[in-house]
Amino acid sequence: MNRNVTGIILDAFPNTVRLAVCAAVVSWIVGIAAGIFAAVNKNNILDRLFMGGALLGVSMPVFMIALVLQYLFAYKLKIFPVSGYETAASMVLPSIVLGWNSAGSIARMTRSNILEVMQEDYIRTARAKGLLEFAVMKSHALKNAMLPVVTMMALQISSMLSGAVITENIFGIPGIGRLAVNAIETRDMPLLQGTVIFTTILVIFGNLIADSLYSILDPRIRKEI
Repeated sequence: MNRNVTGIILDAFPNTVRLAVCAAVVSWIVGIAAGIFAAVNKNNILDRLFMGGALLGVSMPVFMIALVLQYLFAYKLKIFPVSGYETAASMVLPSIVLGWNSAGSIARMTRSNILEVMQEDYIRTARAKGLLEFAVMKSHALKNAMLPVVTMMALQISSMLSGAVITENIFGIPGIGRLAVNAIETRDMPLLQGTVIFTTILVIFGNLIADSLYSILDPRIRKEI
């Protein structure tokens, strides 16, 4: 094509960013909400329901989730387009597919951390002072339980940016993942090397952001540094 590899990658990058951001928002909202509800309703039907969904999200491969959602919501119910990226509606299914596994991981970690924090002495002290359970959860438990979750969320952004290959190809989104597959099919080694290097940089940058966020949110880490 007589084009610079960097230029080709940068043309595709905004589409990948758009997909990754939408998927991250879906996974954060669903994962944190599911984890909180599961922790509050420990060992009852809601807990089993949310954690069953989280386990399903972690276990199912991306292509299987994509095909099931396409069949149900695009082919049968005709609510969303089968593929594309031009409209907001066309980004719903790809965002759910890419964020599904991350939402499951976030939900499981959120539940585990909240249940662990709720056993701490300062939580019992807050309850003994007469604080409502909602106030205890909001002001004391969540603040400490969310520290590892925030780190995971930051790491998942880079993994979504670099790991959207299957989602982009199934839904026909011209992002970096689809660009890499096209480079393999056409044996365009310079372009393939460029996409690999670019995604590697994204992963490294995501790890740096995660470490920085953890030190900002946790004063104990700042003191150690």
